[in-house]
Amino acid sequence: MSPNLEGTLKSQVPALLLRRLFGAGARRDEAAARQQHHQAPRPSPSPPPPAGRRRVFVQTESGCVLGMDLDRGDNAHTVKRRLQLALNVPTGGTSLTFGDRILDNDLSSVRHDSPLLLTRNSIHRSCSTPCLCPVSEDFEHKDCSGLVEILGSSSGSVRRLVDDVATGIRSGLDPVPIDSGLGGSYYFRNDEGDRVAIVKPTDEEPFAPNNPKGFTGRSLGQPGLKKSVRVGETGFREVAAYLLDHENFANVPATALVKITHSVFNINRPMNGGTPAHDHKPQVTSKIASFQQFIAHDFDASDHGTSSFPVAAVHRIGILDIRIFNTDRHGGNVLVRKLDGGTGRFGCQTELFPIDHGLCLPENLEDPYFEWIHWAQASIPFSEEELEYIRNLDPMRDAAMLRGELPMIREACLRVLILCTIFLKEAAAFGLCLAEIGEMMTREFRGMEEEPSKLEIVCMEARRKVDEWEPFSPSVEQGEDMDFQFSMDVLGGYSDVIRSPRFNCSGLKGSFRNPLTKLVESMNEDSDDEENRKEPSMHSSDRFSSAEFSTPSLQRTTSSKTSSNGSVHAPNRSADEQLPSSLCFVRLSDMNAEEWHVFVEKFQELLKEALEECKAAAGQRMKQRLGTSCKF
Repeated sequence: MSPNLEGTLKSQVPALLLRRLFGAGARRDEAAARQQHHQAPRPSPSPPPPAGRRRVFVQTESGCVLGMDLDRGDNAHTVKRRLQLALNVPTGGTSLTFGDRILDNDLSSVRHDSPLLLTRNSIHRSCSTPCLCPVSEDFEHKDCSGLVEILGSSSGSVRRLVDDVATGIRSGLDPVPIDSGLGGSYYFRNDEGDRVAIVKPTDEEPFAPNNPKGFTGRSLGQPGLKKSVRVGETGFREVAAYLLDHENFANVPATALVKITHSVFNINRPMNGGTPAHDHKPQVTSKIASFQQFIAHDFDASDHGTSSFPVAAVHRIGILDIRIFNTDRHGGNVLVRKLDGGTGRFGCQTELFPIDHGLCLPENLEDPYFEWIHWAQASIPFSEEELEYIRNLDPMRDAAMLRGELPMIREACLRVLILCTIFLKEAAAFGLCLAEIGEMMTREFRGMEEEPSKLEIVCMEARRKVDEWEPFSPSVEQGEDMDFQFSMDVLGGYSDVIRSPRFNCSGLKGSFRNPLTKLVESMNEDSDDEENRKEPSMHSSDRFSSAEFSTPSLQRTTSSKTSSNGSVHAPNRSADEQLPSSLCFVRLSDMNAEEWHVFVEKFQELLKEALEECKAAAGQRMKQRLGTSCKF
C-alpha cells in the first residue's frame, strides 16, 4: 500500500466512524449557521426522525450532555460506548437511567427527545471525583442536535422563543449571568438585544457539580436543597407546573426543557486532571436546562405591599400551589407588573406571574411553604369561576399527561399530584377558602417539635388501614427497596433517630390514631396491638373509583447501601445542609399499584371527617385574618 493511500485511510476511518456514531448533526449545525440572523424563525417543529430512530440527550452525573440518534438495535452498552468515545467519560460501573427505570438491552420505553442520565451504581461518591468535560475543539460537531433543542413537545410560543434565542446566539449576543439565587441562571437575548428567556442548567442547581456560586458537593440524582427533590430534577418540575397550568389559569410563563450549547455556562471541576476550568478560555458546552419566557416586571411580591394584588390572581396562584404541593412559594417568586388604568386580566392595576417551580411535586409529603396564607386575599371565598375550574380538574388525566410529556418524571411525584388534587377538590367543594386549605397542608412547630399537618395525619391513618388490609410481609429482603427512593443514610439520618412529636389532634375525631413515630424506609409497623376501630361509612358523589388509578407497577430493585456516615461533605455548605432533615411522616412511594388504589379510597373516606372538623374551627381564624386593613 502506498504511503499516501495509507495516510488517507487513517484520516478517513475515524471520521466515518464518528459520522456513523453521532449522525448528521454537524451538517445541520453548519447549515443553520449559514442562515442570516434576520431570517424569520419557523414556528413549526423539526421533522420527525426516520421510523425506528429516536434522538436522545444523555447527561452524565457531572453535567456533560451529548445528543445522539438511537436505532432499533441500540442498547445501553452502545450508548455508553458513544459517550466514552465522544466525551472521554469512564462508563465502568455505571447505569443508564430514565426516570425510575434502569435501562439495559431494551430501550423501547425511551421516547424521542428524551433526556437520559448516566449514574454510578453506588450513590456514595467522593466530591473530589473530577468533572470530565469535553476537551476536543470540534466537540460540537460530534453532537447530533442543534444549538437549542427542545426536549419533548412544546407550544408554538415556546418554539418561537427558542428560535429567537438561537438567532441571538448566532448574532454574537452573549447571555447575561444572573447574580441572584443559589443556582446558575442566565438571561438569553434575541437578535435585538432584548431579554426573552431565562435558562437554568440542571447541573448548576444548588449542590450540583457545576454550581457557580459555591453550593456544590453532590452528584445529579442525589437529594438536593429539599430532601425529596433530587439534584438535577428541578428543570422538569418547572415544565410540569407550566403544563399543569391549564388555560394559563395562574399565569405561569411558557416553559420547556431544552438542550442548549454555549460557552457562557459554568464548569467547576478540573478537566481531565488539568488546571481548573476558570483558568481556561470559555469553552463551548452543552447542557440540559429549563427554558422559561422572561417576564418584564416592576418588582416582586416581597418588595411591595400585597393589598393591591387582585383577589383572583392570588387565588389562582394558590390553586396551582396546592395541586403541585409547592414547597417554595415565597414573595420573591411572584413577579408583579404595574398596569395603567386597570387594564389587567381582572381590571386591576397589577398583574401577578408565578415563577420558580423547581421545588414542587416532591417525592414525599413534607412541609410546604405558601406565603399567600398570610395575605388577606386568601381568606376570601372562591368565586364561582374558580370553583368551576377546580371541579373540572382531573388528577388522573393530569398524571397521564405528565407521563406522556415528561416521561422521566418519577411515579412518586405523580402520586403527590393526584393526592393533592383530590384534596383540593374535596376541600373546595366543602366550602373551605384558600387559606384554610393551605393551613391544613402546613406543619406546625410546637416547642422544638415538628408536627404533621392535618393532611399528613389523614394520610397516616389511610396508610395504617392499608397495612391492616394487607399486613407487612417480613419475607421482604432487608436490602429491597424502590429504585426511586433515597438511601436513608444519604438523607441525613432518617433511620437513625426515632422522634416522638406531640400531636394536637383535638380537631379530629377519635377514629384518627395519633401517630407515635415518623415512618422510616422499612415501614416497620406492628399492628397487632392496634384497637379495632369502626371504619366510618362515607359516600361522596365526587369520589374517584380505584379502577381509575391505573398507575404502572413500580419496579423493585436492590438498592446500594452506604455507610452510616455516607452523606457527601463538600467544601462549601449552605445553612440548609446543616439543618436537620425534614421529617417524613408518611411515604407514598413504597406502595405497589394495588396498595396505592386502596390507599386513595381510604384517604377519600377519612378526608370528609377531617374537613368537617377543620370547617367548624375555622370561623374565628377567618375573622382575625380579615381584620387587617386591605383594599382590594
